[in-house]
Amino acid sequence: MDRTKKLHIAMFPWLAYGHTMPLLEVSKFLAQRGHRISYICTPKNISRLPKLPPHLSSNLSFVEFSLPHVHGLPPGVESTSEVPINKVPYLKRAYDKLRDPLSHFLKNSNVNWIIHDFAPYWLPGIAAPLGINLVFFSIFNASSSAFGGPPSALLGDHRKRPEDYTVMDDDMSDIHRIGRLIQGCQFVTVRTCFEFEWDVIKLFIKLYQKPVVPVGLLPPLLSLPSNEDNKWEAIKSWLDSKGEKSVLYIAFDSEVNLSEESMHQLAFGIGKSNLTFIWVVRNSPVGEGQMNEIIPLGFEKRVSNRGLVLRDWAPQLRILAHSSVGGFLTHCGWSSIIEALMYSRALILFFGGNSDQGLNARLLHGKKVRLEIERNEVDGSFTSDLVAATIRRVMVEPEGEVLRANAQAMREIFGNEELSNNYLNEFTRFIEEFSPSACHC
Repeated sequence: MDRTKKLHIAMFPWLAYGHTMPLLEVSKFLAQRGHRISYICTPKNISRLPKLPPHLSSNLSFVEFSLPHVHGLPPGVESTSEVPINKVPYLKRAYDKLRDPLSHFLKNSNVNWIIHDFAPYWLPGIAAPLGINLVFFSIFNASSSAFGGPPSALLGDHRKRPEDYTVMDDDMSDIHRIGRLIQGCQFVTVRTCFEFEWDVIKLFIKLYQKPVVPVGLLPPLLSLPSNEDNKWEAIKSWLDSKGEKSVLYIAFDSEVNLSEESMHQLAFGIGKSNLTFIWVVRNSPVGEGQMNEIIPLGFEKRVSNRGLVLRDWAPQLRILAHSSVGGFLTHCGWSSIIEALMYSRALILFFGGNSDQGLNARLLHGKKVRLEIERNEVDGSFTSDLVAATIRRVMVEPEGEVLRANAQAMREIFGNEELSNNYLNEFTRFIEEFSPSACHC
């Protein structure tokens, strides 16, 4: 393909902030290269995204599709952060109903490529007849993405023709969704880099038997909506008064729902560590109790001299970038790991049970940049004493020096803007020069 030709590329993410943001970063880069981008999502998810720089507005437009109602999904819900995990299957059913409006849009928009997420397993069936190329974008690292094996293992069958993808199934598993999309796409991209996962990426290519193009780590740029500046200034003032790398930052993804007992043990452990901290406590999703009812009564008052408890939202990237922060207690999501290591923050892992989080924990164990809060293998329980000991080891004890040094070294990869741009350039070049006859897909 002539690289001077400008393409029309549609982006179609899953309905979660951890999915919409990476695809937006790629969208902005492609728009800067002069390509026309249609970013397709639901109104509430689009409204949560940061505002575009003015110079990109002519090439990048948001296309809003209202999310169809399905029985069992609370009214007004449009993202995973708004529902407990047992309601997510209903959100996927609603997402699948976007097939018709998307099909109509594609028939009338001259789209050349669709860069899509794991969920729309029906997409190859409507893209192939229109001659539209597909890129399966895995927002996870290669270790997590490759864990399920080749598409044949994911599917358990040999579905390969476009018409095989048109059947709509209720409660299609994520594994089957991914398997269908890998078989139906022109190439796969994954949020990682050779510098971090060389061997696994090579395995990935063998497993999928089609091009795999790492898009890089996509380290986010510091940005903050103007209406939140006052909140950040108060946090910054608090952090400015603390010693270098003395503060532990604690935050979990909105999809991580902990029991009252777990919240109590975690809070007591944080208190027993005697370290300075910032803890972001999020409201529970629809149908759950509020988080402030789960935190132990009087906890905030007892730790007010050295702890800052923030409700619902915090400027995570700005906090992690501050020199007073030394460690990050996280649920082990890949986006949070990237944000921590781009600022050399040692990791304390308390993963929420999702499979990719456990795989991330295993990957980071090999890199020696994290320590995990150990839990009972039978019931997942843990003690506050163990929480305190793990925090102290990573943050201040001599035994944690290796972890802290390794986290510092990771900044050369995770915080390397030039490296990130090189991967985005290569990804863009692959799309611009793609020829089906040149790859064995």
